[in-house]
Amino acid sequence: MNMFCYQCEQTAKGTGCTVQGVCGKDPETAALQDLLVHAVKGIGWYADLSSRNAARDQAVDLFVTRALFATITNVDFDPARIEELIREAAAIKSRARELAQKAGASIPAKIPEAARWEPAGTREGLLEQALKVGPMAGPKTNEDIRSLEHLLLFGMKGVSAYADHAHILGKDSPEIYGFLHKALAALAEGELGADALLTLNMECGKINIATMELLSEGHRQRFGIPEPSPVFLGMRKGPAIIVSGHDLLDLKELLEQTEGTGVNVYTHGEMLPAHGYPGLRKHTHLVGNFGTAWQNQQQEFAAAPAAILMTTNCIQRPANSYKDRIFTTGLVAWPGVAHIPDRKAGAPKDFSPLVKKAKELGGFAEKPGKTITVGFGHEAVLGVAEKVIAAVKSGAIRRFFLIGGCDGAKPGRNYYTRFAELVPRDCVILTLACGKYRFNTLDAGAIGGIPRLLDVGQCNDAYSAIRIAQALAGAFGCGVNDLPLSFILSWYEQKAVAILLSLLYLGIKNMRLGPSLPSFVTPGILTVLADKFGIKPIGAPEQDLKDSLKLKV
Repeated sequence: MNMFCYQCEQTAKGTGCTVQGVCGKDPETAALQDLLVHAVKGIGWYADLSSRNAARDQAVDLFVTRALFATITNVDFDPARIEELIREAAAIKSRARELAQKAGASIPAKIPEAARWEPAGTREGLLEQALKVGPMAGPKTNEDIRSLEHLLLFGMKGVSAYADHAHILGKDSPEIYGFLHKALAALAEGELGADALLTLNMECGKINIATMELLSEGHRQRFGIPEPSPVFLGMRKGPAIIVSGHDLLDLKELLEQTEGTGVNVYTHGEMLPAHGYPGLRKHTHLVGNFGTAWQNQQQEFAAAPAAILMTTNCIQRPANSYKDRIFTTGLVAWPGVAHIPDRKAGAPKDFSPLVKKAKELGGFAEKPGKTITVGFGHEAVLGVAEKVIAAVKSGAIRRFFLIGGCDGAKPGRNYYTRFAELVPRDCVILTLACGKYRFNTLDAGAIGGIPRLLDVGQCNDAYSAIRIAQALAGAFGCGVNDLPLSFILSWYEQKAVAILLSLLYLGIKNMRLGPSLPSFVTPGILTVLADKFGIKPIGAPEQDLKDSLKLKV
């Protein structure tokens, strides 16, 4: 069986993975994920009819986000679990159809194939069905149209991930689910032209901002407002659990269950910003951060005598040296890896197997390490806005650079390290997501008491960065594009696509994107984006910096 997948930045040869995913996804899993996406399009088609008649079903809404999230890069590598979702999708589609009928929706005579689809009875049958619905399957279509459809689909996957995170914290929005259904219906029908698809992509960016705002509210209400906080990068003696991913509620429940047990907890990857939240930092056995970004986990985890918890996307193929001590939870899965079940009846997850394993392993010896600072959310930065504005007006701060996004293993990402090193001492760096590991231990210093390196948080905290930019623009009485602010972005997976669409929706111009441009964006669509928004690929860091500093404000 062959495959085709080009949704991530590291896709093979810059065109698409056709034999095995660079991420570790095998052809069977890829095919089943394609079929799941097809099934979700059919669900969305019926759910959109219901939404137009003011009828909603939470089970339908939540399944759509969970299913799309499960197909994001580095989430679910287990074909058995994907098959379960496919079979559940058939029942959910029936539920969505019945809801539309009860709501009095007029069912068109022409029903798209995705809405008529029913799953085959066997795994082999599902795989045969998948061959007909993959990214490049079906009649040959205009490449630019396909590009815009895939840009929209991948952006929707990112929105779904953030919507799932928000739902777990008790935050939901009919507007978000309604958009997902509408967009899925459009993809199921496949009849929109380029202008309509571009408009729908911009709406996806708008909805993603609302989704990130909802998630931000959920985080702050549950864990407190982030505050600048030191994070220890060494080791404390004793049993240890390393927590990776993005799910702060998983971390909170684990901290509560390890209180007083003698087990130390370390964040990893995108969990680093957790140290800025008062409700998490108050647990004194949350002792520090272990390792760096997701792509280094195979080497770093192999040397760590600790239990490991993967809460969301970012898992790689576990090496045999630690496969018996890594656990997944939520939508994350890898065949043969122990899984912590979901919450039931409002009760927290049971992390006792993880705690038991940590104690068996013994943990780390004492090791000194440096300290870095996180927690510069929009509240912290805007709390000193007058000082920032005064520094800009006086010339003490010449420019802001937002250098952030996903990290990855593909060559070329040292660009971001070099760029950060080159940024003049009279400029401030904002950063977020795991791309910051390329430079977040630099001794950046301060300007008039304002740190030159401000860690805004996780990838979803792009919302905080947006709030900061909008507030500064308001203070100066100008547009965001008139600020002394440059966006130097790195991307890897589909949440980054959603964030990019959000920035485009806001009209942000002259962004630089790398280390390579999305392979699903055709030259024709790239020309449109370049003409409309000035988006361009990264080049040599020295020249890109020089060009950014020349931009008029």
